[in-house]
Amino acid sequence: MRHLILVLGDQLSMNSPALSDFDPAQDAVLMIEADSEATEVWSHKARIVMFLSAMRHFAEALRARGWPVDYLSIADQPSGSFAFRLEQALQKHRPKALKLLEAGEFRMQQLIADVCEANQIACHWVDDTHFLCSRTEFAAWANSKRELRMEFFYREMRKRHQVLTQGREPVGGQWNFDAENRSGYPKKTGPGEIPLPAAFTPDALTKAVIAEVEQRFPDHPGTAAHFFWPVTREQALTSLDHFIRDRLPNFGKYQDAMWTNTPAGWHSLLSAAMNLHLLDPREVIAAAEQAYHAGSAPLEAVEGFIRQVLGWREFIRGVYWLDMPGMRTANHYNHQRDLPKWFWTGETQMACVRDSLQQTLAYGYAHHIQRLMVTGNFALLAELSPQQVEDWYLAIYVDAIEWVELPNTAGMALHACGPRFTSKPYVASGAYINRQSNYCSGCRYDPAQRSGERACPFTTLYWNFIERHAPALSSNPRTALMAKNLSRLSDQERAAIRRQAAVMLSNLNEL
Repeated sequence: MRHLILVLGDQLSMNSPALSDFDPAQDAVLMIEADSEATEVWSHKARIVMFLSAMRHFAEALRARGWPVDYLSIADQPSGSFAFRLEQALQKHRPKALKLLEAGEFRMQQLIADVCEANQIACHWVDDTHFLCSRTEFAAWANSKRELRMEFFYREMRKRHQVLTQGREPVGGQWNFDAENRSGYPKKTGPGEIPLPAAFTPDALTKAVIAEVEQRFPDHPGTAAHFFWPVTREQALTSLDHFIRDRLPNFGKYQDAMWTNTPAGWHSLLSAAMNLHLLDPREVIAAAEQAYHAGSAPLEAVEGFIRQVLGWREFIRGVYWLDMPGMRTANHYNHQRDLPKWFWTGETQMACVRDSLQQTLAYGYAHHIQRLMVTGNFALLAELSPQQVEDWYLAIYVDAIEWVELPNTAGMALHACGPRFTSKPYVASGAYINRQSNYCSGCRYDPAQRSGERACPFTTLYWNFIERHAPALSSNPRTALMAKNLSRLSDQERAAIRRQAAVMLSNLNEL
């Protein structure tokens, strides 16, 4: 055998450069399922189903081409780590080289390299051209910058790839429409009718995977009973078409809005398909840009969406590979508190957190403001261990792969990396959540109360955080006003907040 081509679960593209010179006469594809990848973190059942079903469908598509595929299913043997199963496959096939795309996890890349070295098999890594900026290109950009900021990277990517530009200038005369993209739903009427995202009834293969996951991982969090995610290239394209036609026009305006029993809002739900390579980001960007030029979606919505795909997604991948493995242990504030048990059950009295967690457990999904300003904001204010929170985010969402999850969690949500690539900690009191949602209506807590029996944990812990870190916040232009607002509180109020915060932090499982 010339090449044994290892296709990982997040590399499911027929256009993969690892497959570009495939010769069925002297090459074979290897795909590996392993219990260890479902238990490395305590993965949501829907996340396990997403990976296994998409992998099995992709293997079927390869076989339909007449390509030899050695597919190692978790049903093939009682157990086995990924490393063990890879070693078995190398000993069985004895290829001249193992060939594969760059992995999406630092841990997985090291594991594969170690197994190849131990078995004296050459390991040929191929640049992952799914991304619009290679690791090498990003490192070169970063080395020329005094500080790493997504906004400047995003503008360079827009110019380089000629997206929403006229020459070197942005369409519409500005690069950023964030100010137009922060509305909450109308308080009196709520979100109204929102077109549903594309949903797919599980076929026989996916149903078999769901049954297998329920039997094999019965104590894992969440459920796969509501599984509707795209697991094939064709389904992913359908999801993209639905979003561009039905939901993109209002995506920008309401991308930061939250409402009870509205798990998707106007969001695309395309991240899982993109992160498994079922969709190419170029075609996603092109479809959104075409919607603007056709007059079917406003510029602010299209720019806001493209910013997430071409800007933030590419930026955090670059930062991940630049800063690993140190990012995994970063802890800027030295927070050490354990993750409350209700993160796995949703059984908390905080209505915003309860709603966000319950939908996550049901679907394996929450949109970016729920992740950043509800669960992430709480985790930072409650001084939770970044590593425990990072494990939770990696486990609980169907679209979670470490290159995208870790920098979003450590850098954006928890500010555990300090100012390395985010300019401020994203903290807010209950007033923000009240403004962006209806969660506070009827909640056991009052977002206006800083202390006392009905004090909102977000509000109390926000002011506690501001007081604890006032010197650093005062010296940062983006947070100076937060620190300055402390002067509005009397000494008695600040003392009451400190007492209330101490009680809450000592009893996080009871909130």
